[in-house]
Amino acid sequence: MILPPFLSPGDTVGVVAPASWFPYDELAEGLAILRHRWQLTVIEGASLHAVDGPFAGSDDLRRADLQRLFDDPTVRAVFAARGGYGCYRIADGIDLSGLQANPKWLIGFSDVTVLLSLFCNHGLVSMHGLMPRQFGDPDRAESLESLRQWLFGTPPTHYDAPVHYLNRQGQASGQLVGGNLTMLINSLGTPTDLDFSGKILFIEDIDETFFSLDRMMTQLRRSGRLAGLAGLVVGQFTDMRANLSLPFGKDSYEIIADAVSSYAYPVLFDFPAGHVDYNMALPMGKMVSLVVQANDARINFSV
Repeated sequence: MILPPFLSPGDTVGVVAPASWFPYDELAEGLAILRHRWQLTVIEGASLHAVDGPFAGSDDLRRADLQRLFDDPTVRAVFAARGGYGCYRIADGIDLSGLQANPKWLIGFSDVTVLLSLFCNHGLVSMHGLMPRQFGDPDRAESLESLRQWLFGTPPTHYDAPVHYLNRQGQASGQLVGGNLTMLINSLGTPTDLDFSGKILFIEDIDETFFSLDRMMTQLRRSGRLAGLAGLVVGQFTDMRANLSLPFGKDSYEIIADAVSSYAYPVLFDFPAGHVDYNMALPMGKMVSLVVQANDARINFSV
């Protein structure tokens, strides 16, 4: 895997909206942080000002916006301004061949998972982390700092996680892959499908029913995708909903624990990443080690 060069003040980065539309003024604080606090030169994509139904411009416009920044050798990182929905529609037309010789960071999460997977399948490390539309939120200051540290070359040696009663103890090493569970499921059998074998899989999600979560985890189990994991990191499952007519009887973590109960690899629950304020940046595609013990749960990056 190729780790892109770290950023330095004065570098040029791009900000685009590859998925859903949003009011441009919601990006003001994020752009100010990039330009003034981080001292970066920012290229704004045309998609930041475009609307096409729920999307930030047409599929062709959003795809061209990304491609232009990926092809520009002066651009050192590309930030997705927000997620929502839309990356899934444009992923297959993006050409990453030029990034092998001129690698750069891609930053985002949620719907952007499909683009992070595209990077991973091309041998490029990317960043699952906070997006500029969220940068100005003071409740997300620690998450923003974790992203800054990774991008500017002072990454943490490890992240600690709270000990959870469903954790399964053990130690494992492997590439960190994954992201939003719904997007991972929707990518099965497509060019953005990931090889989970021997990997540390990270999953998170938002606003799904317990039945749909159980269905997704069952699909991963039935397809053999869970059997070959080196380890599993379960992030935040936010605003999950019961079916009002037929309660499921288990919460999100219990559903996931059941799905992986027949395997022996370590499982870490309640990791601080996902659709929450405390959303720590994760380098997708990088080798990591997972340590889950009775009184200690962490991801190590110095592998």
